[in-house]
Amino acid sequence: MTSIIFGANGQDGHYLCNLLNQQGHSVIGVSRSGDFLKTNIASYDEVLELIKKFQPAFIFHLAANSTTRHEAMFENHATIATGTLNILEAVRNASPLTKVFISGSGLQFVNSNEPIKETDAFEARDAYSVSRIQSVYAARYFRSLGLKVYVGYFFNHDSPLRSERHIAKKISVAVRRIAEGSDEKIEIGDTSVIKEWTFAGDVVDGIMRLVDQDVVFEANISSGLGYSILDWLKACFNIVDLDYKNYVSEKNDFKPEYSKLVSDASLIRSLGFTPKVSFEQLAKLMV
Repeated sequence: MTSIIFGANGQDGHYLCNLLNQQGHSVIGVSRSGDFLKTNIASYDEVLELIKKFQPAFIFHLAANSTTRHEAMFENHATIATGTLNILEAVRNASPLTKVFISGSGLQFVNSNEPIKETDAFEARDAYSVSRIQSVYAARYFRSLGLKVYVGYFFNHDSPLRSERHIAKKISVAVRRIAEGSDEKIEIGDTSVIKEWTFAGDVVDGIMRLVDQDVVFEANISSGLGYSILDWLKACFNIVDLDYKNYVSEKNDFKPEYSKLVSDASLIRSLGFTPKVSFEQLAKLMV
């Protein structure tokens, strides 16, 4: 059984590749970085050629620049929105039995600080969300043409493979440096922000729970458990037996994108998904 992963060099691609290999899949990784195929997801001809060649059982579209910055608008439109259309049209024409997974985001929904459900309304709150919303409507359209297209809405999830531009990694590596003698201060915008801190290795199990059935086609792939940035700071500093208060400073002029971003995870849990790595275990893993 062959599977193609677009975005294989990211944290999700890494853990998904490992899981698929354990399940006996032959994995074709595609990424513009790392030791992977360099198929351009924004080129229909290149995507079609790849899918024709391998006739995969599964395709996973995880490729994206994980940022809401307006400056990344065209890059993410090409990768997320155009990439989705290219994959789905190529599957329709060359491999119609292929199951396709498209990654979505909790950021593309209206956020009223309550647990977000898959049925909640979308909101184009930033350039990133615009691309994500378009890709979901493309998935629904091609599903109406008979393809098996799944959408998994991701909420914040982390691993040691994260870059330091993400707050969990920024804090965890700084805590390690401080424990080793650094006298730095960690500058944080707003420690009261609440979000999910699920382990990426667990999230990919949720992806497979979704695509291995044919009843539910859109689901939050998430824990539904919210913790604040302050909780993360405490958990990380507790590991090295230090008081976070001595090593943290807040940006007074910082305005967060949201105050709370947490999912309703009841649907994916009904498919048998249960995260195995706890909040505290993830902190230890990353520190």
